[in-house]
Amino acid sequence: MRELQQKAAENFSIEVITPPTGRTFKAALFDFDGTLSLIREGWREDMIPYFCEELAKTPGGQNETAEEIYACAAEFVDALTGKQTIFQCMQLAEEVKKRGGTPEDPMVYKTEYLRRLMARIDSKRVALGKGEIDPEEQLVTGSYAFLQGLLDRNIGIYCASGTDQPQVREEAGLLKLQSYFGEHIYGALDEHAEQCSKEVVLKTLLEKNGIKGEELLSFGDGPVEIDLVAKLGGYAVAVATDEQKKYGVNPVKREKLLAAGASVVVPDFSKPAELLNFLFGE
Repeated sequence: MRELQQKAAENFSIEVITPPTGRTFKAALFDFDGTLSLIREGWREDMIPYFCEELAKTPGGQNETAEEIYACAAEFVDALTGKQTIFQCMQLAEEVKKRGGTPEDPMVYKTEYLRRLMARIDSKRVALGKGEIDPEEQLVTGSYAFLQGLLDRNIGIYCASGTDQPQVREEAGLLKLQSYFGEHIYGALDEHAEQCSKEVVLKTLLEKNGIKGEELLSFGDGPVEIDLVAKLGGYAVAVATDEQKKYGVNPVKREKLLAAGASVVVPDFSKPAELLNFLFGE
């Protein structure tokens, strides 16, 4: 095992916690934002400052320092990354209540956060739609080649996101990802606001296709999906990409994903053949 770990680290910069020895994979589940798509890169810098504004207005928040409020918001935003946005907004409402404030409906918080986010990334989305930006520039390095490599191995691939389903499907189209996933692109739906969209997709995927947990391969950059797959006995690949650079490891992401139960950490998909060979024992 140590030899495999050292070889993987030296040859293609992955950090192996548990090798996939003896596994036969039948399906692969991908997160969207941060794992494949970089369209929403920087979303955290839209959400956390906005949440801090709301917390600072409360009676209790007025007695806290800006650093204390930021630490609180960052902690629950990061812990819930991977679930749909409404969960973070529901927690914001709880934090407002704890501080003696009267919280808005979580949907109000979600609407305002998305307004701020879309105002910042709209020009990028428009440029992609007009063909002024190469879609590959807004993907984690090596995504196309890696997805094709899975399809070439007859692995069913699925995408599940915490982003609202109409938007994730639209952005997948802008990035030319629909040719890989087909209709298997899922996001958050308001009618299932209190259910984790990824958990729903996972359960359906396994039951409908008769797939065992240990036959599932997953790729994500949030602790929620890593934890879900690890508990099912699947092989959870943490994609700890530095989203600003579009490649390489973000050390903060890495730490959180390892704590969530990742089996292996990859910086990106920049060496697709080597990563595929590692995963499938080729």
